[in-house]
Amino acid sequence: MKTQNENHLSSVLSALRTEPPKNRKQLKGYIKTFLGVSLPDKSLSGAASPFDYLWHAYSTELEGRPNGDCLVWANRGGGKTLCGAVLTVLDAVLRPGCSIKILSGSQEQARRMYEYAARFMEEGFPDMLSGKITKSSLRLENSSSVEVLTQSSRNVRGRHIHKLRCDEIELFDPEVYQAAQYITKSGNGITSAMEAASTMHEPYGIMSEAVSTAKKACMPVFRWNLWDVIEKCTERTCSSCPLWEDCRGIAKDAGGYYRIDDAVSQMNRASRSSWESEMLCRKPSASRCVFPSFERSVNVCRQDFSAARRLFRSIDFGFVNPFVCLWIEQDSAGNVFVIKEYVARQKTAAVNCENVRKLTPKTASLAGTFCDPAGSQTSQISGTSVVSEFRKQGINLRWKASRIAPGLEMIRQHIRNAAGRPRLFIDRSCVNLIEAMESYHYPAKCTGDELPEKDGIYDHYIDALRYFFVNLESDKGFVAKY
Repeated sequence: MKTQNENHLSSVLSALRTEPPKNRKQLKGYIKTFLGVSLPDKSLSGAASPFDYLWHAYSTELEGRPNGDCLVWANRGGGKTLCGAVLTVLDAVLRPGCSIKILSGSQEQARRMYEYAARFMEEGFPDMLSGKITKSSLRLENSSSVEVLTQSSRNVRGRHIHKLRCDEIELFDPEVYQAAQYITKSGNGITSAMEAASTMHEPYGIMSEAVSTAKKACMPVFRWNLWDVIEKCTERTCSSCPLWEDCRGIAKDAGGYYRIDDAVSQMNRASRSSWESEMLCRKPSASRCVFPSFERSVNVCRQDFSAARRLFRSIDFGFVNPFVCLWIEQDSAGNVFVIKEYVARQKTAAVNCENVRKLTPKTASLAGTFCDPAGSQTSQISGTSVVSEFRKQGINLRWKASRIAPGLEMIRQHIRNAAGRPRLFIDRSCVNLIEAMESYHYPAKCTGDELPEKDGIYDHYIDALRYFFVNLESDKGFVAKY
């Protein structure tokens, strides 16, 4: 039988369950008391901690932000799913009438987040449940609801909800992820939020694009890795520890939950590139990249036009797909410098031609303008070719028919030659070309011809660069000049 003090404590705790925390300390105490969860609250990697994400998502209404959108980039086993489940319970319990949906790259992943949340509700808030917990949904007496969505555009479209939690977006169907952008809506004093979380596996995947988009939109990106969630190291000698190269003693100050023994085992089993992308969140794996040796720290630097070098322009034509022009210089030693890029969509040949002329320095001594061989073909609609349109504007173009693979090999040889010396340098302003160099990739399934995936995004920038190298060898074969 409970004593009077025990009854009083039980009554106080029951009242506190529905009292929203007002600051980080209160929130930390709330989830420890009512959910039995402790999340790392300090970043040892210098970026963010899991609790930083938790507080940001929870405090959206407290701080009066227009939305709670954010992105989480974290390591495998880094607590992304657990954080999502904790936030789902906080929203459901503390924001009456809140509609929360869980969408994941796989049903198994979505089920894990939902099962975490369902268990928290069953153990800590059973009296607040309305009806039974099903395999994919639960409801509360305060009209809040939680539901798992399946990976289908039809299932996602047409909904209006307060909070959407997307887990492992790297595994999403791109069409489903796009559809998910439009289903959150604020209402009843609840601010809408779309939270997306994932490990970044590939430099050309959905997560890579999401990070790039978030930065442009000034959306918060919470990034943490193994060192932000690893347990405190108390027994190992640093100099003999397999993790020393990456840890450098960081784990001595840690306070997370990730077992050191597990981290050691995983590192021993994994490749270095996989370890860096999956656990250290440094950069995605380049295993399917066409130019794995390309590095921003080596191949990207400030460049200006120089009268001491030969100047070329290289063009890949497009209308719906991008029209790309690169201004490229070569010095007497054979080093290649990409100085400027021009990218346009749905612009006529006349407009693009005029812009190319304007962007070319008047004092430059132009050695040639190279292009896509397809530009010489006559259009059935206009009765003329793009090459002809450019010629009318005073720009003569040269082209050479070639296979894709040899041109790509020429680019590789300039990224870094056999001696390891770089001979290709790109100005920082060429953001599209730089992204393409990192993201241009081979298809997941081998097609037998070993050609990169023609994705309509990155291939156009690489094609423009490839035409330069192919046409530079003009003395070794026929080159057409219009």
